[in-house]
Amino acid sequence: MVGISAGTGDKSIIILAGVVTIMVEALSMGSGQYLSLKSANQYQKKPNQREAITSGIIMYLGYIIGGLVPLIPIILLPVGTSSVAAVAAALIGLLTLGYAKGKIVQVAPIKSAIEVFVIGGIATLIGLFVGSLLGV
Repeated sequence: MVGISAGTGDKSIIILAGVVTIMVEALSMGSGQYLSLKSANQYQKKPNQREAITSGIIMYLGYIIGGLVPLIPIILLPVGTSSVAAVAAALIGLLTLGYAKGKIVQVAPIKSAIEVFVIGGIATLIGLFVGSLLGV
């Protein structure tokens, strides 16, 4: 979304692209998670369909929630301000997600937060670069 906002100043295009992206990628990530876990269970001869379905649904919902973090500022604020707020919200969200992941899986939460922040930050920078490069 931030890359799209860097490529156009049309708020309706940014919102449309954001909503479509969130829905399509959430479905893709959720179904990919489901199929991956189902395949792993089949390979290990551990039939556990419920685990694969639950994991896919969690990934789907998590992706939607994560996608709304940068979309909400874009919806609520003027285009110029919303891009900066969307990037800030996304980066804060990445730090928070990484910290929570560290706590849940019992690894160093700060290290986990930084890892998720850096990886997600690089993806954000690439999106901004491509959006700026290919702007309409």
